[in-house]
Amino acid sequence: MLLENKSAIVTGGSQGIGTATSLGLAREGANVCLTYRKHEAEAEAVAEEIRQMGRKAVAVACDIARFSDAERVVNTALEAFGSLDILVNNAGMNWDGVCWKMSEEQWDRVLEVNLKGYFNFVRHTAPLFKEQKSGKIINVTSINGLRGKFGQSNYSASKAGIIGYTKALAKELGGFNVNVNAVAPGLIDTAMLKESEARDKIIGMAMAEIVLKRVGEPEDLANLIVFLASEKARHITGEVIKVDGGQYI
Repeated sequence: MLLENKSAIVTGGSQGIGTATSLGLAREGANVCLTYRKHEAEAEAVAEEIRQMGRKAVAVACDIARFSDAERVVNTALEAFGSLDILVNNAGMNWDGVCWKMSEEQWDRVLEVNLKGYFNFVRHTAPLFKEQKSGKIINVTSINGLRGKFGQSNYSASKAGIIGYTKALAKELGGFNVNVNAVAPGLIDTAMLKESEARDKIIGMAMAEIVLKRVGEPEDLANLIVFLASEKARHITGEVIKVDGGQYI
């Protein structure tokens, strides 16, 4: 197993990419602390599935935008597992609108969750990784952070910020044997997409761009995250890897 005796935090682990990542890490031997904000039952079900694999798992309620919540999650993981090796910053949100109609609240909340939320968790794990001279940080961004998206100026700005943050972290932490990378999904078939009233329209627009002519699944992203969390990726840092079926080309 790639991650035997390792321990991880996955934010937003109750659904979609977070669930697939939590389960993927556990299958490779990792203990997992997963966070959720609203979906307690789903998060507990994921944690129980991990325990059935023989790993340790805890599900913790958390607003990632709160600095103190991130500290509490990290402390909970350390108490449960005794160590911490992997951070997957995945939780995020969108609140779309064109720039000339976007409210201050729309802008602030998306940046607070998507960008500050990542800082909160890095701030509470980086000192530990630095001291132990090992660690893996994987940040989930988006191809829309690379190219921009109409009606998503706040979301695109937050995801572009994650890319810059990832590269800066890689430089700051590289001397301590800590790898920091980002993964940039295109359209992924998550619960958010499944529940969208505009699902068919969104898929149709994306399929015109996706050269592989299929919508991505959460596992497509999780497989890469598991690899980046392992020692097989020990010489990869500061990278932004697209998982989009060629949507960005």
